[in-house]
Amino acid sequence: MVKTAIIEVKDQDLLGALQEFLKSVLQHEEIGALLAPWRLPMKSRIMPALLTDPEQVDRVDPLAPAFPMNNAKVVSRLTRKAAGQQVAAVMRPCEIRAFVELVKLNQGHLEDLLIIGTDCLGACRNTDFSRWAGEDLGAASKDYYTAVLSGGGAAPDSIEPAAACRVCDQPLPAGADLAIGLFGMDTDRQLLIQAQTDKGAAHLATLPAGGETLLPARQKAIEKLLADRTIARDEMFTATRAATDNLEQLSAYLADCVNCYNCRVACPVCYCRECVFVTDVFDHDPGQYLNWARTKGAVKMPTDTLFYHLTRLAHMSTACVGCGQCSNACPNDIPVMELFKTVARETQQAFNYAAGEDVAAKPPLSEFREDEFPEVVGLN
Repeated sequence: MVKTAIIEVKDQDLLGALQEFLKSVLQHEEIGALLAPWRLPMKSRIMPALLTDPEQVDRVDPLAPAFPMNNAKVVSRLTRKAAGQQVAAVMRPCEIRAFVELVKLNQGHLEDLLIIGTDCLGACRNTDFSRWAGEDLGAASKDYYTAVLSGGGAAPDSIEPAAACRVCDQPLPAGADLAIGLFGMDTDRQLLIQAQTDKGAAHLATLPAGGETLLPARQKAIEKLLADRTIARDEMFTATRAATDNLEQLSAYLADCVNCYNCRVACPVCYCRECVFVTDVFDHDPGQYLNWARTKGAVKMPTDTLFYHLTRLAHMSTACVGCGQCSNACPNDIPVMELFKTVARETQQAFNYAAGEDVAAKPPLSEFREDEFPEVVGLN
């Protein structure tokens, strides 16, 4: 049974209560550092930071709608080799799922990691957040989480969550050692903390035990949120399929691509040390471009943009967790997330696989399954 505990929220200061809890985690003798979203002292921005001083936790803000990068890659760097102490990492649900995929690829390990997940309130694109939040990050963050938690998941009118967040049907921190419950809770008074692993349970020993009476309201809020998100997700799938139904439409969909490869760099599970698209394979001779132009009469520059995205889809659709960082990083606002999430849905369903859901589940194509695709291999 999942062990629960209650954190008292004093003076309706939800963020302050979370910060105090994270301080207590950092002060635990087994924890060497805390990785969390942090308000930069030199600029009005929020970025991941690795903290060892409990006083610095006062700048931690996991409730702000800021998502500058998917932290799975950072956690991968911190856990690739043993560090001698545990790192506690505050992660969004999509970051947890991405890290689970990296663990399967031997790009990180769970042994020296305590994952603290929160119900995800969503985030907005980097440029939108900086424009909306201004210089007072504290006030902006409070405006956002207050509106979302009191309004059934709706953000303030002045800011729109990123597309990936509007269609996310996995906003709960499955896979976290400690899960912080926000939806359906009276967050002016208390928070629900759930230990989902033995490792997490060790950090709840000093907190008051939670009560089951809190859970029905939470379950109702979660069910409504998921119902709304599922409708939005399915509408996105339908629109994306219609917009990319054939090669001509797909070419138009991706026509603004300039081969910056930002989406590849931002993707948390695109882990190759050297991408084939930055090797000599795609360093074409000048004469090749001229030959293409003579053959077709005109050729779009840069070339290989469509092939690049098709290759990424082939590589990543089995591992895509729908975090939306690809779209967040695109300088030309191509709806990359919508395409990848739509294809990933079909691919993962075909393999009966859910990316990031189970660390023990082997990725598609990494093992032979005798009963897989009998209609393709002729075993009917």
